Amino acid sequence: MATEVTTEAPEAYDALLDHYEQLSNVNSANMLLSWDQEVMMPEGGTPARSQQKSALSSLSHDLLTEDQVGEWLDELDDADLTGEQEAVVREIRREYERADRVPSDLVAEISETTSEALPKWKEAKEEDDFSIFAPVLEELVELKREYAAHIDDEADPYEVLFADYEPYLDLETAERVLERLREELVPLVEDIRDSDVELADPFTGEFDVDTQEELARDTLDTLGYDWDHGRLDTAPHPFSTGNQFDARVTTRFAADDPLGALTSTIHEFGHARYTLGLPREQYGNPLGESRDLTVHESQSRLWENHVGRSRVFWEKFLPAMQERFPQVAEATPEDAYEAANEVYEDNLIRVEADELTYHMHIVVRFEIERELIEGDLDVADVPERWNDKYEEYLGIRPDTDSEGCLQDIHWSHGSFGYFPTYSLGSVLAAQIYDALEADVGDVEAKVREGDFDVIAEWLEEHVHRHGARYTTPELVEEATGEAYNADHFVDYVTEKYTELYDL
Repeated sequence: MATEVTTEAPEAYDALLDHYEQLSNVNSANMLLSWDQEVMMPEGGTPARSQQKSALSSLSHDLLTEDQVGEWLDELDDADLTGEQEAVVREIRREYERADRVPSDLVAEISETTSEALPKWKEAKEEDDFSIFAPVLEELVELKREYAAHIDDEADPYEVLFADYEPYLDLETAERVLERLREELVPLVEDIRDSDVELADPFTGEFDVDTQEELARDTLDTLGYDWDHGRLDTAPHPFSTGNQFDARVTTRFAADDPLGALTSTIHEFGHARYTLGLPREQYGNPLGESRDLTVHESQSRLWENHVGRSRVFWEKFLPAMQERFPQVAEATPEDAYEAANEVYEDNLIRVEADELTYHMHIVVRFEIERELIEGDLDVADVPERWNDKYEEYLGIRPDTDSEGCLQDIHWSHGSFGYFPTYSLGSVLAAQIYDALEADVGDVEAKVREGDFDVIAEWLEEHVHRHGARYTTPELVEEATGEAYNADHFVDYVTEKYTELYDL
């Protein structure tokens, strides 16, 4: 279903678009195989799945780097194109130029190794034994170094890998934002720990996981999830995947942590809502693809934190939780709000962390994976380095590898350079939320009334519908009227937590 952006498009442009659609469909199929492997594939399926994914990765690479693609791009260098056509060519050219430098057999080897790494990571986490995962992690580190060297052997290899996930905000910007967060959040957390305020926590005890799943579905219903184009499943590490016709979410449940499952579900809804908001008529070309991970993460963090952790959300949603769980019948919306925003002194797990300490989890992995890729840290030394950094930045030391360096799935995917986008996206979420509020008025009043559509529709109009039409800085400017910056986030968390903890 290739879509011509204009009926007057040059022949080379139409040919390029048709070809790219094939590539897009191969990538979508590969993504679906990854979803299946993480959600429902039988444990013994890994050997075949590794080969299947490797074959599709090789096919995708070959399609992208065919000589004809370069020829079409050359023909379009000086062509008279519309703004949207120029954006399509820009995005395909960038992908082509990077991929063309990487041998196809290396792409296949990376894909096969990541498929084999996933069950090793799961086993290592379950057995609390990093040594099970260490050999395949070492392979992936070497393969990703080789990959980076093919793309640009004179650049910082980590910077090359980071650009896979965020091509238009450079690594210097990421480092500057993370440094700002360290400077602002560490003293704020210290002030909170010195505070005498004790926040309410009515969600203690055991909460049946099947009932939690019913509540998760209630939550997605409340927020307006489109079940005709999505589904909810469980996974060891929650994620969302898909396209504008099929955007799936996963979450996980723990009997003693109902809030964790709830916030995870809302977070993944934010990702899926972005994906579902991409223009359907542009499926198969960059105008129908999301704008990289900083923007994607801004959507999930906006829904999770600015909506799901707000007072007004709990005024609206607490009755549904009380109906499912009578043990919280006496809780007030203020109690729930406080519990959803408590800053824990001993939280070791990123996906369970509060808004403030969350970013120190990002910093730890960011610094360690930089050392790994740059050859300054041996894989065998990762657990000790991890624990040392947690003690330095968070004042706590993991007792187990499962709670430490094995807690997140990303390294088993070979996703080095991914992690900074979590903090970059959180920062952008605050900037976008302020623009939303400036435009539509009292957003909290809308949430109190259960009108979540006003948020979703504004985001679709100002962010989702553009796909990859704009670069990240351009899209931020288009959506918010100003350049990307951390001021809105710092102001938001400072005001929120100063009030909560009476600082």
